[in-house]
Amino acid sequence: MRKLIIVITALLIISAGSLKSQNTNWSHFRGSNLDGISREELIVPTKWDDSTNVIWKVPVSGKGWSSPVVWGDQVWLTTATTDGKQMFGVCLNKKTGKEIFNLKLFESASTYSKHDFNTYATPTPCIEQGFVYFHFGTSGTACVKTKDGSVAWKRTDLNCEHVQGPASSPIIYKNMVILHIEGTDIQYIIALDKATGKTIWKTDRPKELYDKLKPIGKKAYITPIVVNVNGRDLLISNGSAVCIAYDLLTGKEVWRFVQGEDSTISMPVSDNGIVYFYTGFVTPADGDQYSELVAIDPSGTGDITSTPYVKWRFREPVLQLLTPLIKDGLIYTINTKNQFICIDAATGTQVYTRRMTAKYNSSPLYAGGNIYFTSVAGETTVMKEGRRLDIVSRNKIEGEVYATPAITGNNIIIRTADNLYCIGQK
Repeated sequence: MRKLIIVITALLIISAGSLKSQNTNWSHFRGSNLDGISREELIVPTKWDDSTNVIWKVPVSGKGWSSPVVWGDQVWLTTATTDGKQMFGVCLNKKTGKEIFNLKLFESASTYSKHDFNTYATPTPCIEQGFVYFHFGTSGTACVKTKDGSVAWKRTDLNCEHVQGPASSPIIYKNMVILHIEGTDIQYIIALDKATGKTIWKTDRPKELYDKLKPIGKKAYITPIVVNVNGRDLLISNGSAVCIAYDLLTGKEVWRFVQGEDSTISMPVSDNGIVYFYTGFVTPADGDQYSELVAIDPSGTGDITSTPYVKWRFREPVLQLLTPLIKDGLIYTINTKNQFICIDAATGTQVYTRRMTAKYNSSPLYAGGNIYFTSVAGETTVMKEGRRLDIVSRNKIEGEVYATPAITGNNIIIRTADNLYCIGQK
């Protein structure tokens, strides 16, 4: 009996260690749950600068706005040459910042246009045990083995006319890697077999809605999310004209919400059984264009645009860039007019607001009771969560920040235009 107790205790210790290691992973854009929330009991720093609480700082060649992803002791990110002719996957040691792999994944003699603010390496990779998945929009999609950096498979046939460059990030679901591809010419959702890269299903976005739009309005940069509705997993993928819920096993449409004539970048979010997303542009007969933050009960079917499944709407400026964070019934966001807003998620009413002085493209994160907003100017404002505005600190590092940071263990990893920082208590 005594030996049995010792064995069980050892197994519990090993399991706890494995769980802790797993919890320190940050596997997708906005984290392992695609919600920007670290659920660990962490001591993530609230104060830093270029010389304080910097564990390591390493230069990153080329340009890219993809976020870092983390698995075990590896940090992965993408970058590209400024002319968009070479695409790379880069792996660093999480503890030291030392480069492990620098893989040229795609090369082309020609390229395509993009917006001045975008890069050719903006989609964030996703990672799991043994494999990391890269997507560079129409330039290519690849799976790499994390042990040795070898390429498991590649595809270069998932094409569209981005016009302003790619931004939608891939997500992992069971045996699939799922991509949202919308250009001015073609719009579809596709699920790939993550072991082979072969297509499992592909669903075109509704032609009858997109044919009404100007070509420039058809593109989208949305990363989809997965929600469980009454025991059934749905893929929620927003675009310029419509937000659609798909059955994840078949790609068949379950419901749609139609509104908009041009896209936003902010991805959908979900909390407490409700889905929230920004619509595309709306042009009224008089007045300025606007979009709306909409709350949807995702249990409907068919066209739910004008139904009780729409719980509330909150009018906002167009071109929403960052994705809001939801925590304990409150939505935290900064709109394109640099207005920080806290919204009650149940009612859609404004709790408080504050004018910010900088521009924000990077999405907010949560760890240890605090919310982290990082501006393009490289300043991270740390706020206490709650129904009252309580700013803890403001922390500046050198360089512009468009990428959303990653939280792993007690560290926050921040990508600037030229460097990758690992911030932690020293």
